[in-house]
Amino acid sequence: MPEGHSIHRLARQFTSVFAGEALRASSPQGRFAEGAERIDGAVLTRARAHGKQLFLEFDNDLVMRVHLGLYGAWSFGGDSRFRGASSIGAPRRVGERETADDDAPAVYAGPPLPVGAVRVRLVSAHGWADLRGPTACEVITGAERDAIIARLGPDPLDPDTPPAEFIARVQRTRTAVGLSLMNQAVIAGVGNVYRAEVLFRRRVHPWLPGPALGDAGALALWEDLVLLMNEGVRAGRIITTTPNHRSSGAGNGSAVPAEEAHYVYKRTGQECRICGTSVAMAEMGARKLYWCPYCQAA
Repeated sequence: MPEGHSIHRLARQFTSVFAGEALRASSPQGRFAEGAERIDGAVLTRARAHGKQLFLEFDNDLVMRVHLGLYGAWSFGGDSRFRGASSIGAPRRVGERETADDDAPAVYAGPPLPVGAVRVRLVSAHGWADLRGPTACEVITGAERDAIIARLGPDPLDPDTPPAEFIARVQRTRTAVGLSLMNQAVIAGVGNVYRAEVLFRRRVHPWLPGPALGDAGALALWEDLVLLMNEGVRAGRIITTTPNHRSSGAGNGSAVPAEEAHYVYKRTGQECRICGTSVAMAEMGARKLYWCPYCQAA
């Protein structure tokens, strides 16, 4: 499932290439026909993300809410004025990438015929965006958007959010920290990769009860997530290792090889990059959790 950094990248892309444009909305698949009709021809005024929720706001006071879930993805295209990633979301398909399309045509003849089950198609004068496979896609009011955000925890990618809210929420119950980090009502946008990696980086045992973190421990988790998730927005992928903990010591930003990008995530049985202990895996909250039994000892 795309984590919060990908949704913030989507919001930035929509703002960059569609803000201020009247968009034609349709539902080639047919499942969003009524919603598409409500926003068809409206001007996109703002795109914003909170955690894993994307909100596209229009000048008719309506909002399109999208949650990609496990299988949702946006694909994009357009002419030479349309500068943006060719796709963001999951699953990746052959040929898709989160970088600008340098081969965009100078003459734009409109979007191609829809491929696959396109839930929503948005089209401007210079580009298009297709949405496939989301968990949620609906048109709501501004008040309904605000109510959804109010039910979510703080977002580490919101620069105006102080850490106090997360510190209080994660210590409110004796729930294991590893579970709380996946609870979108405690913190918004963190998924399985960021959970495993931030717990390792801060040497926190996944089953530690929230109150045992203390204010300092909770603040350290928050600050590291702010750092890592902002780097994820910049690079377009999750990279949590530092150069001195990569076998080659090389690689910066998006150039870091996939096998060097993480400390424990999907490294079951491999040596911990710090201590050499075999990385462990267990089920937690119906998801696979990865950790180092030595570095993250109880």
